[in-house]
Amino acid sequence: LLNEIFKLSGYNTICTSFGKEAIKIATERPVDIVLMDIKLPDINGYDACRAILKSKPDMKIIAQTAFAAMDEKEKALKAGCIEYISKPVKRNQIIDLVGQFL
Repeated sequence: LLNEIFKLSGYNTICTSFGKEAIKIATERPVDIVLMDIKLPDINGYDACRAILKSKPDMKIIAQTAFAAMDEKEKALKAGCIEYISKPVKRNQIIDLVGQFL
């Protein structure tokens, strides 16, 4: 769904469901911003964020999670994310958020 939202808004996207692949893409390809889901099938999204930032410390990463608890935002910021958004995500909300950092 997010991939379609971004494409309809004129953004080029690269999509994966796996943290290890996200790390590889974000560190080896030209990427402007990462929208990182926290619950991934292979590794924790926070660990993936830290791995990306170790290689590319200026990468902009927005955490995305189904957990809306305040401590989740704190965890995201501690992992190096620039912002946090909880699901369900509204189209205008995510486009506006990403637009702030591009």
